[in-house]
Amino acid sequence: MLDREMSVYDHIGELRKRIIITASFFFVSAIGGFFLAEPIIVYLQQTDEAKELTMNAFRITDPIKIFMQFSFIIAFIITFPIILYQLWAFISPGLYERERRVTLSYIPITIFLFLSGLAFSYFILFPFVVNFMGRLADRLEINQVIGINEYFQFLFQLTLPFGLLFQMPVVVMFLTRLGIITPDFLVRIRKYAYFALLIIGGLITPPELISHLMVTLPLFILYEISTLISRGAYRKAKKAEALMEQEMNRHK
Repeated sequence: MLDREMSVYDHIGELRKRIIITASFFFVSAIGGFFLAEPIIVYLQQTDEAKELTMNAFRITDPIKIFMQFSFIIAFIITFPIILYQLWAFISPGLYERERRVTLSYIPITIFLFLSGLAFSYFILFPFVVNFMGRLADRLEINQVIGINEYFQFLFQLTLPFGLLFQMPVVVMFLTRLGIITPDFLVRIRKYAYFALLIIGGLITPPELISHLMVTLPLFILYEISTLISRGAYRKAKKAEALMEQEMNRHK
């Protein structure tokens, strides 16, 4: 009983250590974000999409609000690899050596997918939606007066969720290797998953069909890619289990 209690205390202490490391790095990154936020905000206002709009601050606090949001988002992006590594370091003692190596290799893949999601949404989806809304306003003879807070909130609404949604293949691969899900399970729930992705796409995009399709179709493709990845991970997991059983039988 005492050993079990000590084990629980050890886990709590290890979790506390990982949280402190992550929080400390985030704090330092936030300081760096204060220096990076201003040039990034100025640069984003000079892009082709933003130049065609007149930026306005409708509240006195809008500039500082945008500045702080960018600072913390920059800090999160910088800290993201550290968060992944600390998470891996926390769960790795419960894994076999081979599983540790495999799961550690997920970190660069996760970072790549996160940045790919941000790039896709910013360079492809965001310009399309902004230009579409601008053309619609011109046809309706509406003079757009854009608030800088609303502009960047819309930018965050489109880009940040995509960075997280692009983690789907890695999450599926990880859960498959742990035996929590199987490829057959993903096939069985496909229609429910598609429905959930449709809802997510509707929450991210404005109520307009074309931009909604531009969001949901990549998500459907990601789901199918995740299913294929799950099949490969499932076969590797079964193969590893078979090798482990052979090793155990030899030692008997």
